[in-house]
Amino acid sequence: MKVLIIGSGGREHAIAMSVKRSKRVEKIYCAPGNAGIAQLAECVPIGAMEFDKQVAFAKEKEIDLVIVAPDDPLAGGLVDEMEKAGIRAFGPRKNAAVLEGSKAFSKDLMKKYQIPTAAYENFDDPEEAMKYLETAKLPVVLKADGLALGKGVLICKTREEAMEGVRKIMLDKQFGSAGNKMVIEEFMTGREVSVLSFVDGKTIKTMTSAQDHKRARDGDQGLNTGGMGTFSPSPFYTEEIDAFCQERIYQPTVDAMAKEGRKFQGVIFFGLMLTEDGPKVLEYNARFGDPEAQVVLPRMKNDIIDVMEACIDGTLDQIDLQFEDNAAVCVILASDGYPEKYEKGLEITGLERFDGKEDYYCFHAGTKEENGRFYTNGGRVLGITALGGDLKEARKNAYLATEWVEFDNKYMRHDIGNAIMEADKMS
Repeated sequence: MKVLIIGSGGREHAIAMSVKRSKRVEKIYCAPGNAGIAQLAECVPIGAMEFDKQVAFAKEKEIDLVIVAPDDPLAGGLVDEMEKAGIRAFGPRKNAAVLEGSKAFSKDLMKKYQIPTAAYENFDDPEEAMKYLETAKLPVVLKADGLALGKGVLICKTREEAMEGVRKIMLDKQFGSAGNKMVIEEFMTGREVSVLSFVDGKTIKTMTSAQDHKRARDGDQGLNTGGMGTFSPSPFYTEEIDAFCQERIYQPTVDAMAKEGRKFQGVIFFGLMLTEDGPKVLEYNARFGDPEAQVVLPRMKNDIIDVMEACIDGTLDQIDLQFEDNAAVCVILASDGYPEKYEKGLEITGLERFDGKEDYYCFHAGTKEENGRFYTNGGRVLGITALGGDLKEARKNAYLATEWVEFDNKYMRHDIGNAIMEADKMS
C-alpha cells in the first residue's frame, strides 16, 4: 500500500520509521517532510495546512492511507477533507480534535464527566481574568485556549507575574489567536507522566508510559518548549496508577467524547500529574506527542499500519498492543537560544555514525539537506534516541550518541532522565 504522512518534525520521522517497518507498505510520501524523513520517504513540497493540495496529491498518487500527525491540520479538519474525497485517513476529525484545540472545551468536558483534573476557570475577557487573579490561590497556571506549539502555558508564582501573563496571552497576543480565550487553573504538584493511546471511537488501548522535559534549561529552568527530551517507561507509573487511570480517566474520556457526538478515532495523549490526591489530567493532545513518539514507537512490537487501520475501522478490540520489555531515552539537540532567537543554516556532521546501529536513532526535527550536506533549520534540530535493557542503560547510550553529532550552536539539557536515578534511590 501507499502511505502519505503529513508533517515535518521528529514525531513524523519516528512515524515514518515505524511505517517503513511495515511489510504492508511499498511506498511512503511525506508532506512536507525533512532531511531525515527524506531517507525513508519521498518528500513533497506541500505544507501541513495546504489541504486542497494534499487531497489532490493523495488522489493523484492513489494513496491508501493518510496519517495526519501535527495538531494544526487535525484541528483544521484535514481528516474530514480526506474522508470527503474518499481517502482513508488516520487521526481525529475536526469535531473530535477540539479535545486539544480548545483547553476550555477539554476542561469543561472533564468537569461534566467527573474526570479528575485541576480546578479552573475559563475567561474571554482580560479584565475579568485579572479580577479573578486578585484573590486566586498562588501559584496559578495560565493556559492559552488554542494551539500554541506546546508553549502557551505560563506558571506564575506571584500576582504580578500572573497579571503580566494575562497581558501577554490576551492583550499582547503572544500566542496569536490561541489567546482569545484562556484558562486559569490551580497549580498541581507531583510527577508528570505522558500516556499515549490508540482509540477507535469506543475502545482505547494505551501505549507504554513516557515522561517529557518541557523547560529549556537544566533543572527544569527557563521557558517552556516543545520538549527537550523524554524517556520511556516512567518508573513512577505503577500498575495501581494504570488501573485507576483506565477506570477513571482513559475510558471515561473516550465515552465522554462519544456521548458529546464527537467520536474520537486516532491518538489521545494524556498528560497526567501524579498528585497526592491521585492522578489528574494536565492536558489532552489529539495526536502523538513530540518527542514522546521518539521513545514510544521504537519500543512498539505491532505493525503500526494494522493498529491505525483498526482505529479507523472500529476493530481496535481485536489488536493485542505490545511493547518491548526495554527502555528508551531521547535527548533533543537544539540550537542555542531556542525557543526564542537562534541561528539556522549551520552544517551538521557525524550523522553517518548512526548507520547500521540497531538500538540508536537520530530523528530529524529541524534540518535541511543541500548537495548531500545537512544543515540546521529549526530550534529543535535532532532527537537522539537510544534503547537499553533498562532506563539507566538507555540514558547512558543516548548521551553517548549525542557526542557523535556536531554543529555550531549545539545545545542540549544534560539532566534528561535524572528522575530515573531519583526513582532508584526511592526503591
